[in-house]
Amino acid sequence: MAFHLIVGASGGIGSTLCRQLVASGDRVMMVGRDEAKLAALADELKQPHAVCDATDWDRLAEVTDRALEDFGTLDGAVNLAGSILLKPAHLTSKEDLQSVIDQNLITAFGLIRTVAPKLKKAGGGSIVLMSSGGAAIGLTSHEAIAAAKAGVAAMARAAAATYSAGGVRINTVAPGLVKTEMTGRVWQNERSAEASRSMHPLGRLGEPSDVASLIAWLLSPEQTWITGQDIAVDGGLSSIKSATR
Repeated sequence: MAFHLIVGASGGIGSTLCRQLVASGDRVMMVGRDEAKLAALADELKQPHAVCDATDWDRLAEVTDRALEDFGTLDGAVNLAGSILLKPAHLTSKEDLQSVIDQNLITAFGLIRTVAPKLKKAGGGSIVLMSSGGAAIGLTSHEAIAAAKAGVAAMARAAAATYSAGGVRINTVAPGLVKTEMTGRVWQNERSAEASRSMHPLGRLGEPSDVASLIAWLLSPEQTWITGQDIAVDGGLSSIKSATR
């Protein structure tokens, strides 16, 4: 049995990941900002939860300490906190950009800062963060989110080097467009959904389980020789171009 801290647990990918991990016999400390959703998921899975805005590093440290008290040890941690903003640069305010950086990059940095030393002290473990297919290729109106997510991927590589001697593996997962509540404004509109589907060579949008299964795989102690990687799970968006459908 492994023990994991999941930040952003009540979201579409987070809740799917928690269900997958618990079904495989692992335990999870579920962390997020939506108390009602967290409580419902905790009741369903019979796992502990804590309300926390992951931009608050002091609170995140408290929650991590609680997880260690509950579990006795930690084997892995995941940051799924985030946001998305689709605006061209000239329509993006400084406040807009700062919010995107806070929700995506600052939360990821805070998780590494808090958890990596504890995993190192315990002999190793796995940290998984969220990058984006939009950080690998240029997509219209993705300036702010691409900047934040590219920062996450670069930071993760540096941290993977820093903590590798302690057996701590740090990787990022880079999705394409995944059908979650956060991206609903895109895929719930049929015109924009079709345009998005046509950008993904496999011809469909991602499901939360597509991303959650990769994260669970990276958390597994069997993957002890994978670190510093930014792994795309994006239907081919960032790497290939298919013939017109």
